[in-house]
Amino acid sequence: MLKNLNRKNASAEKPRPVKILQFGEGNFLRAFVDWMVDILNEKTDFNGAVEIVQPIAKGMAKEVNAQDGLYHVALKGIQQGKIFSETRLVTCVSKAINPYDDFSNFLKSAENPELKFIVSNTTESGIAFNSSDSNPTALADTFPGKVTQLLFHRFKFFNGDNKRGLILLPCELIEKNGDTLKKAILDYATLWKLPPGFTQWIESANIFCNTLVDRIVPGFPRDTIQEIQTTIGYEDNLVVQAEPFHLWVIEGPAAVQQHLPTAKAGLDVKFVTDLTPYRTQKVRILNGAHTTLVPVAYLAGFRTVRESIDDAAIGTFIRNTIANEIIPTLELPADDLKKFADDVIERFQNPFIKHELLSIALNSISKYKVRVLPSVLEYHKRTAKLPANLLYALAALIRFYKGEWQGSVIPLNDSLEVLNFFKMAWESQNTDDVVQNVLANEPFWGQDLNKVKGLSEVVGKALKQIESGVKVFAS
Repeated sequence: MLKNLNRKNASAEKPRPVKILQFGEGNFLRAFVDWMVDILNEKTDFNGAVEIVQPIAKGMAKEVNAQDGLYHVALKGIQQGKIFSETRLVTCVSKAINPYDDFSNFLKSAENPELKFIVSNTTESGIAFNSSDSNPTALADTFPGKVTQLLFHRFKFFNGDNKRGLILLPCELIEKNGDTLKKAILDYATLWKLPPGFTQWIESANIFCNTLVDRIVPGFPRDTIQEIQTTIGYEDNLVVQAEPFHLWVIEGPAAVQQHLPTAKAGLDVKFVTDLTPYRTQKVRILNGAHTTLVPVAYLAGFRTVRESIDDAAIGTFIRNTIANEIIPTLELPADDLKKFADDVIERFQNPFIKHELLSIALNSISKYKVRVLPSVLEYHKRTAKLPANLLYALAALIRFYKGEWQGSVIPLNDSLEVLNFFKMAWESQNTDDVVQNVLANEPFWGQDLNKVKGLSEVVGKALKQIESGVKVFAS
């Protein structure tokens, strides 16, 4: 008989002082930030709890409170070539607040003198200013509006004390997320005609960090939940599955690291003055390898990332592409880049995550432009040569967007404009014409790629090779 998961049944320690206010109760933050905080509490003197704010009207605050904030994180994947599996009871969440039910209680959370951080993950569109949010005394619609109300209440409660400012660590997957959040808050201060002293306090007392987060979190493990609950002995309805790999890059002053002693806990958190190289590393290696892999592997008959990487030829193709064509274009130390690349391959091989190629294929043209093309152009700039594998992948992508392969329909998922363009382009029976037409599409690539010396010839040759069926991937 499974027991209900709560602090009485689990004999969990009493909640610690709340040091973190977290906007978002979803899988990612609970398997990433809260998992880290739990380890910090165990291995350092951080001694902090997390209070969650439900950021939208429909959320999980009720479910979180039903379990007294307790839940398990199940890590499953490959580390250093071996299967890794670990399940951890996370105890650092004290409670969840639904501001839609109790606005005053939400504001009261700002009165906590122990509060030091605000973290968030409200989706990529969450950090936005909305001028129709015109009433500062009613709960704001947007996440930045809610944060502005919270900070203004704190500003008034502590009489503008600069020592009561907070460190804001947004985890939304947008560039310059901290800067964007700060700008939205200042826009709300202007819209609501808040006193100049508040704006000065925002600028002088609070730290807005740009961050980069990286961990694959599939979420609730529906297929294995009964097995997990039997093992842990509790009916946990908030179990989160995640991969072992984690990386948090935080751009900010030294004070942030002093308040967040992650190094002492052995967590992979990097405090930097500029996270741009790390963002480029992730986009070019992890995301770029995904985008490179999809059309090549799909045309070879594979349907998931793992089975593609496990294939000897395609696995070698991707490894060589990363090592010989992507890493040489990046600025971080070679050892760091190699370790990140090795981790990426292990993540691709995770037997516990079924990552469909077609799910990655969404909007592949724009993805190639952002994730792969910069490596192509930088490689050409540095070596005066063209990267054969990355351009083979471009040829495979052009063939993929024909929408059929060996008599079967490929379910393309892109904008109607892109799909219509390829439909017209493939009306030609001449592959050289198709390549010339596609490469000339400046809205796709930001330039006419036919003007890069030799590029159209390399892509055209690869496309003919693919069409011939002699070889479905480069060596």
